[in-house]
Amino acid sequence: MNDFDFFAGRWNVVNRRLLKPLSGSAEWDEFPGVCTASRHFGGAASFDEIEFPTKGSSGMTVRLRDVDSGLWSIYWASSATGVLDTRPMVGAFEGGRGEFYGEETCEGRPVRCRFVWTVGEGAGTARWEQAFSEDDGRTWETNWTMDFTRA
Repeated sequence: MNDFDFFAGRWNVVNRRLLKPLSGSAEWDEFPGVCTASRHFGGAASFDEIEFPTKGSSGMTVRLRDVDSGLWSIYWASSATGVLDTRPMVGAFEGGRGEFYGEETCEGRPVRCRFVWTVGEGAGTARWEQAFSEDDGRTWETNWTMDFTRA
């Protein structure tokens, strides 16, 4: 139930985002972020807000654990759109690694999406990765990584 407890607190973030996902491009944009996360419902919910100072935008994530299934649902909202994405990423942790799957849109077409969370040693670091698949999960292209260091 307490899978995201490690994330509570303040983090410095190094973002790397592929500029044109699923296009064959290998051009990445690297930019900083500052994230503040908190735990709720005794560890069955997690919330964070991340600011991207060089982009002039921010985002927030809400994570909720289903009591019956034990699965987490992750929801994202961006200040750039002002919309909460109601298509959750759903999954679970096993050890220090969590995998979450859902649907996304890339250049107007539907794709499968995968998040991978990896908890570092001593909970002072963490990594989040996003990948898209055009072939229903047979192959994945990582298009965004966030490396977190506790502030």
